[in-house]
Amino acid sequence: MNFLRTRRASEHYKWWVLSCTSVGMLLATVNSGTLIIALPELERSLHTTLLQLVWVILVYMIASTVLLLSAGRLSDLFGRKHAYVLGFLLFSLASLGAGFAGSGTELIVWRVVQGIGGAFLFANAGALVTDAFPKKQLGLAMGTNVMIAAVGLVIGPVLGGALVAISWPWVFWFNVPLGLIGSAWAFLVLHEMSGQSDERGLDLGGTTLFVVGLTGLVFALSKGGLSGWNNSSVVAGFAVAAVLLPAFVLVEWRGRSPMLDLAMFRSRLFAAAAATAFMNGFARFALTFLFVFYFQGPQDQSPIMAGLELAPLAIGMLVASPLAGVVADRHGSRLLSAAGMLISAVGIAGMTTLQAHTAYVWSALWLTLVGIGSGVFNSPNTAAMMGAVPAHRRGIASGARMMLTNTGAVLSIAFVMAAITAAVPKDVLFKIFSGLASGLSSAQLDPFISNMHTALWVLAAVSLLGSLVSLLRPSHERIVEHEDVLELVA
Repeated sequence: MNFLRTRRASEHYKWWVLSCTSVGMLLATVNSGTLIIALPELERSLHTTLLQLVWVILVYMIASTVLLLSAGRLSDLFGRKHAYVLGFLLFSLASLGAGFAGSGTELIVWRVVQGIGGAFLFANAGALVTDAFPKKQLGLAMGTNVMIAAVGLVIGPVLGGALVAISWPWVFWFNVPLGLIGSAWAFLVLHEMSGQSDERGLDLGGTTLFVVGLTGLVFALSKGGLSGWNNSSVVAGFAVAAVLLPAFVLVEWRGRSPMLDLAMFRSRLFAAAAATAFMNGFARFALTFLFVFYFQGPQDQSPIMAGLELAPLAIGMLVASPLAGVVADRHGSRLLSAAGMLISAVGIAGMTTLQAHTAYVWSALWLTLVGIGSGVFNSPNTAAMMGAVPAHRRGIASGARMMLTNTGAVLSIAFVMAAITAAVPKDVLFKIFSGLASGLSSAQLDPFISNMHTALWVLAAVSLLGSLVSLLRPSHERIVEHEDVLELVA
């Protein structure tokens, strides 16, 4: 115990915290990559419908997104250390169960539990790092976490391809030892540094409105391309979203203990950074999902090769993220964030030149460019958001940041799914999504490629808009700290 007390008192504590949050980031990103690369194998092994296959991804993201702010609030009330340990344990338990799933429905249920664990990890990582690091090093710390995420994104698809070659359950089971190591490390290393929030209570009404409204919207988008936009369940999903999502904003505005504290958005820096976090999630996240099927479908690659071919996206992030964090610590986040979104927009637009049999070098070029853009954007934008709130509000601010990013990511996949499945014959779609497209002719693949280009143009436009919104934040940022109060002067 004396050893631990000495460590806690040491100025090196911040690096122990960073190592702990890096394990969580690695777990989350490796899991994402391994699962996405395994989707065609899951479709073949579990005989899922195409909609179930997509919802294996979406349901995890919805669960973790909706519960992020509640997890952040609970962490502010009862302590971030215990919440972080709980996140690791839930993630490990759900991963074990998911590997034993016998159907798409069972797998979706375990993915919900995994999403709950993920919410506690995501909501606290940024807050723990912000508590431990001085503001002058916050960009470097955030950049390191993003770099670790990029390493996970590089490893994930390749590891996923290798695990699928053994048996698809190992895509989930490999998470278990990593999660248990992370929980033990968090328990030993972390301690509470922030003051507890005086606000009590959970916004169950707001949480319910958001989960039902977002689920309705995502369900309608993902099903519309497959079943038609006039399908009764699709129309019902849009109607639910149209009523409940505005109601959620109204409840949050008037609530005493809101799930999403709208007062944080009075800061121009926080508001602009939050908006661009959402846009970056929307513009970039579906690219991995899309290219898994592009490489294993029209390009007829094996899971391992598809994983290797996705690596340039993560390598670009790996190189750019820590450098951008250091520059942001010295010169602010405004121009870096705008430049990152602009670079991503150029890369996504370049992807519209890809055809079914285009040489891989062009895919690698555009993926690298998008990865660099994401790395340049993410760490400065995250550090700016987290530095704009007082210490006792960082849990809820970290949750808000991840909620907006993940909401953008959820809608990104749902939108791309709707776009690429529209007007494509069902038999062609199933062969592409099952990785069995080698027998399809160019004429049969053309509708899929055309729809892919349409989706990419929309994602590029959103990224370009994000670049412009980044310029709306203050041109100069100076953080002033005294006691527990953090004031942004622009």
